[in-house]
Amino acid sequence: MPRVTDNAMETVLIIEDDATMLRGLKDNFGYAGYNVLAAADGETGLNTALDAKPDLIILDIMLPEINGYEVCRLIRKEKLDMPIIMLTAKGEESDIILGLNLGADDYVTKPFSIKELLARAAAFLRRRRQEEQDAYTFGDFVYDVPARKLMRKKREIELSPKEYKLLELFVKRQGKALTRDEILNTVWGYNSFAGHRSVDRFVTTLRGKIEPDSHNPTFIHTLREIGYKFEPC
Repeated sequence: MPRVTDNAMETVLIIEDDATMLRGLKDNFGYAGYNVLAAADGETGLNTALDAKPDLIILDIMLPEINGYEVCRLIRKEKLDMPIIMLTAKGEESDIILGLNLGADDYVTKPFSIKELLARAAAFLRRRRQEEQDAYTFGDFVYDVPARKLMRKKREIELSPKEYKLLELFVKRQGKALTRDEILNTVWGYNSFAGHRSVDRFVTTLRGKIEPDSHNPTFIHTLREIGYKFEPC
């Protein structure tokens, strides 16, 4: 595994109660060049997160003292916005949705590839460094956020107001697993009477305007029974 040299100032907190897995994750993230903090239970992990304010958290769900859901909820309650990647042995979509709705950014189901986890962590940290951009590039497209203008090779792509809001959510939260409820509340508002079918319908129309092949999406990926994730490439 190649050693990464530009992560030395970034801190990753790993909260995992399995000693063997915790040691392996610490070694791999340390070798990749990150400053690594570790905790073996939820209470210690929460206190470390609040005190150290790491750049990213790897959070197991099944933890002693305080479970991962509660840790995530309390971190977000304190207005900390670092990316949180959940580790879960559960395959139930309802458990994943609960974690995402509590503020987690992504999930990895055990067993998982350490290379994939490192890649996801690096992507989140890279995007965090690039937050508050005025323009986002994906494929042949450039989306100018303040102007609400989507360009493809100097040609403007017309979008409806809801499609602009949906695309803006996707590009600003790229890489994050978004539940349909989160999309609905952000784009339509909490008091809207729209439902999940409205989300799916607008995703379909947006795909028709930006995807090279809307039946095999490049950018907007469906997460079965959960929602969607936008990947710029």
